Formats: sequence, C-alpha cells, structure tokens
Amino acid sequence: MPAPGQSVDTARRLRRDATMVERRLWYRLRRGQLGAAKVRRQHPLGPFVVDFACLQAGLVVELDGGQHAGDVEADERRARYLQSEGFRVVRFWNHEVIENMEGVLTAIAEALEGR
Repeated sequence: MPAPGQSVDTARRLRRDATMVERRLWYRLRRGQLGAAKVRRQHPLGPFVVDFACLQAGLVVELDGGQHAGDVEADERRARYLQSEGFRVVRFWNHEVIENMEGVLTAIAEALEGR
C-alpha cells in the first residue's frame, strides 16, 4: 500500500500528465454531461488511482492502452480489490474511445443506471 498522501500526489501527477485519450473522454464526462452523475478523474481509491470514478453510482471506468496487454494479472487484482470495495469496474481499450466515443458513452451511461 502506498504511504499516506502518496495516492493523492500520484493522482495529481496523472491528471496533469493525462493521455490524449483520457483527455478526450474526460471532456465528455465532466460537468454532469451524463446526467446528474458527478465523475472524478484520476481518483485515489485505496491503494490505486482509477482513471474515472462516479462515487455515487459505485462505478469505476478504466482505460487500457497497449501497456495493459502484458499485465492482465495486475488489472484483475485491481478489479477484484475495487469490486470488494463495492465498485463496478468497466474497461475500454483506448482505440474504443477514439473510434466509438458515442458507444463508450452509452455503455458508461447504462452502467451508471445500473444495467
């Protein structure tokens, strides 16, 4: 587990250094553009910093690029932890966000509604 405050510092750095895909999705998720849901980006949850989280709905949205293809076990461990804390985790590949933004937003909206 990270030292106290380390996750917050990491989250700040990740927000500052967001990828182009994270920025694109954030632009569409911020300021309640998916209804009343408040979405946070690069938010610390336990020992992890998740890409996007809606705390009220208990939803975590993760974006996976090429670096995740080789570390499936770490992603599964992370998902198990988040699920044990009551969060539902949905994942999208970066190319899905680039090629099918509307489909990704629809899937997130449905997850927020609990479908």
